Amino acid sequence: MTMSAVRWDLFCRVIDNLGDAGVCWRLAADLAARGEAVRLVIDDPSPLAHIAPDGAAGVEVLRWRDDVALPAEVDVVVEAFACDPPPRYVAQMAGCTRPPCWLNLEYLGTEARALRSHGLPSPQLEGPGRGLTKWWFQPGFGAGSGGLLREPGLLAARAAFERDAWLQSMGWPRAPGEQVAVLFSYAHPGIAQWLVALASRPTLLLVPQGPAQPLVRAALGPQLRQGALRALQLPWLTQSQFDRALWSADSSVVRGEDSLLRALWCGSPFVWQLYPQRDGAHQRKLQAFLEHWAAEAPLPRAASEWFVWWNTEAAGPPPRRPDAGAWRAAVLAWRDRLAQQADLTTQLIGFALAKR
Repeated sequence: MTMSAVRWDLFCRVIDNLGDAGVCWRLAADLAARGEAVRLVIDDPSPLAHIAPDGAAGVEVLRWRDDVALPAEVDVVVEAFACDPPPRYVAQMAGCTRPPCWLNLEYLGTEARALRSHGLPSPQLEGPGRGLTKWWFQPGFGAGSGGLLREPGLLAARAAFERDAWLQSMGWPRAPGEQVAVLFSYAHPGIAQWLVALASRPTLLLVPQGPAQPLVRAALGPQLRQGALRALQLPWLTQSQFDRALWSADSSVVRGEDSLLRALWCGSPFVWQLYPQRDGAHQRKLQAFLEHWAAEAPLPRAASEWFVWWNTEAAGPPPRRPDAGAWRAAVLAWRDRLAQQADLTTQLIGFALAKR
């Protein structure tokens, strides 16, 4: 079997309308760019109209239906985030003389217990898939994980990027002396205070579509200005445009798994806001993430305090701002180490072919 002959079915159920769809689309497009043939079976394709309106060569988008059929030529079936393909489809896999390789692509793992599941088999002892084996594929940081999504040439494109030319082309020119910040967050009780601190120096704040837009509008008023701060509420961005918005920023606040990785590959200071969970699981995940980072590159304590503040619901005033140079150096150091590892798509292709 050659690499170009591999056919993939990728299943996705949309829970966070940009998060799950965003990760699955990047994976599907990356697989296709490497010569694979991909069907993305998704229960709500509407987010793709915003993040990937032009589609991608080699990717077929199919709306999820319970009667979706298993094509005879499919080699690999990926269920994203344990979404479970339709029972009829699974039964068809079980009836194959040579079943496709069945993988569960998990959410990004930071905790040790999550990483220990990478590569483990899950024999199906009952149900429509009885007799099959599902394999767990765990994205993560460091050795022993399935790696991180990173397209070939991404860092080279980042290095060649000219932010002022791109901002001008989008109609968002930066005034002389302005720093650029991006806010792509969930709701947070301290956003108004954060904006006050940001307004102490000339700043252009780019606010993509999401929960932060109405909060910024409420805090700054209809003119979207305060002190030396001016904000722009952006229209829907494609994934390529979102990446370049981050590339334009001197600092950013991002939410969710997909945006975290794009901020990390960007190489500029950033804060990751996790989806808050009542049992505090997001706090444990954040702590494990910061420990991974600290083990690879010194992270200024003040930067860690920013991560904690953005992930605390009852937050007081924002902490003092970290030294930008030290913060950037810590991001770049970890990014460059992570870039030495095989990326997720490369590992996924190799894993699937070995199990197939």
